[in-house]
Amino acid sequence: MTNSLSDFANSLVGGKALRGPGPETLTKDQADQVALYLRIGLGTVFVIGGWWKLSRLISPERAGDLVARYTAPNGYINAFFQDYLFDGGLLTPWIFLTALSAFELIAGLALVLGLFVRPLAILFGLMMWSFVAALPVLTTPGLRPEDSTYLTPAMIVQIRDIGLSGLCFVLAMMGSGRWSLDGRLMNRGAPSQFRGWGINGLLLRLSVAVVFLAGGAFHGLDHVKAWSGLPLLLIAIGVLLASGHAVRLAAFGALAVLAVYCLEAMSLDRSLWDNLNAVKREAAFIAASFLLIRLSGGQAFRVGSLVKAPKDLLFGERREMTQT
Repeated sequence: MTNSLSDFANSLVGGKALRGPGPETLTKDQADQVALYLRIGLGTVFVIGGWWKLSRLISPERAGDLVARYTAPNGYINAFFQDYLFDGGLLTPWIFLTALSAFELIAGLALVLGLFVRPLAILFGLMMWSFVAALPVLTTPGLRPEDSTYLTPAMIVQIRDIGLSGLCFVLAMMGSGRWSLDGRLMNRGAPSQFRGWGINGLLLRLSVAVVFLAGGAFHGLDHVKAWSGLPLLLIAIGVLLASGHAVRLAAFGALAVLAVYCLEAMSLDRSLWDNLNAVKREAAFIAASFLLIRLSGGQAFRVGSLVKAPKDLLFGERREMTQT
């Protein structure tokens, strides 16, 4: 581990690591590192979010405000899902949110500890898209609602959850790693056939890139989350990550932007948990940025490959014809 970090630091001095696509196949140690970083980053998101909501929902003084926040016109659950979930009378918004928050907390702890990582990562990856589908959005041309609602498409408003979904699927493919309860208790969680870095690196860098691209391209629009007030910087980082070139350099930039954003989001007027909740998603993207600095973005679908051999990249290499 120490030798690999030393070699990496030396290569950075020469500039080669900043330009290279990284390894084609991860070593066992590298695969374990990817699993550990993503488990801690993603688990932190769900532990903080789950406890922040649950602590309010079990408090009689604060539960009503949180439920109203989620079910309001500019909340997080649109009329379709409210009618679908709560019209029967058995399931109330409070019960639903309390159960979901408790699950986030427990499952987030399981991810950090490395227990049932693959099924939880797949479940969370799919669940992120339910948040996109449930957002109350009105984008009808010329129509302005009387009540406040979101006026930007849900995929742009919830772009961080879409990015988190991609990170969850990378974790699902990489497994738990050896520093996990899955490995200790069940001897499970190895990446097996998914240890190639091409597709995993591609999904990892695109998951970070889309958030930077959306934050830069739609900067200033209603409820669009941007990590910086410099949209051109966000777009430049997103383009480099998506292109597959200078990924490590872009990841350094992403890490710096995220660090500044987290520091600016902190406030002495709020409690510790309120401050952590304000930057919980960023924990996963910080972990992903560290991995991209360490391993780069893989060789799959790099723009340079598209220029050199567009047919091979878009349609696959020519297959040899065999006579039967």
